[in-house]
Amino acid sequence: MATKVQSLARPVSEQRAILGPTGNRVRASEDPKRKTEVPKRPKKPAPKIPEPVIRNNASVDSSCSSESSTSSAASAKRMENSRRSVTAKRNGVKNMKVVPHASAEIPEASPMNSGPIKRCDWITPTSDPLYISFHDEEWGVPVYDDRKLFELLVFSQALAELSWPAILSRRDIFRKLFDNFDISSVSQFTEKKLLSLKVNGSLLLSEAKLRAIVENAKQMLKVQQEFGSFSNYCWNFVNHAPVRNGFRYARQAPVKTPKAELISKDLMQKGFRCVGPTVVYSFMQVSGIVNDHLLTCFRYQQCNADAKKDLKTKIEEMKN
Repeated sequence: MATKVQSLARPVSEQRAILGPTGNRVRASEDPKRKTEVPKRPKKPAPKIPEPVIRNNASVDSSCSSESSTSSAASAKRMENSRRSVTAKRNGVKNMKVVPHASAEIPEASPMNSGPIKRCDWITPTSDPLYISFHDEEWGVPVYDDRKLFELLVFSQALAELSWPAILSRRDIFRKLFDNFDISSVSQFTEKKLLSLKVNGSLLLSEAKLRAIVENAKQMLKVQQEFGSFSNYCWNFVNHAPVRNGFRYARQAPVKTPKAELISKDLMQKGFRCVGPTVVYSFMQVSGIVNDHLLTCFRYQQCNADAKKDLKTKIEEMKN
């Protein structure tokens, strides 16, 4: 007789994952049927701790907890500020001063606004103050007055013998000896008058330069009769609008250009002397016919604005 064999094996309980304090791990669940009861031992009453001791311990615990939290908060704040500073530098954002959260953030002064004025590279902190003022106020500004243009042409010719600072330091002497650059008056200088143009016993310029200045004054009067003004003659070469080169570096600025060579050739044909392409280009720069201020110089845009304003005024005058 077949006897049914009943399995005596007991079902094994499944294992389940438990999230413990140190991460996920697997713990086998206990079989409730295999639990053995352990006789309970009587609990001893806990010793009574005096109340002052409890208060003191509580005070110490709270102070330690407070210091720890304060230290952690300060450390986190420093790390956050450091992270923001690095991010701001990478993104090109202006630095911000971190102030108490009760106040608003105050932006630091931008070096672009508070720093020194950016000029052309040939103007340095050690440059002569007269030279700096000349750069900031006159050099590159469009000039349309014939007497002023004559003065600047003389200065451009003098650059072959003197520097700009030296010329500017003697500017009053130049004006006095050349009758405030009155073209008609200078054109009538005699040989005796010419040789009397001295400073401390020495001629202001070489005889060749002085004779060229007198001769150029005579030819300028002829140009005025032909073109209405020496200014009109000069500005005709650039269609009455300044040439804007927009150089970024001083080394890019030339000493002469094809346009300067063209004007030089035409002046020589008219009888002008000591007006080579280099002299003419210096004259074009200083009189604003060419704006050779560097792009990084604060005067570049200002001279452009002055030129637009002058051109608008001239157009209105022509209409009237």
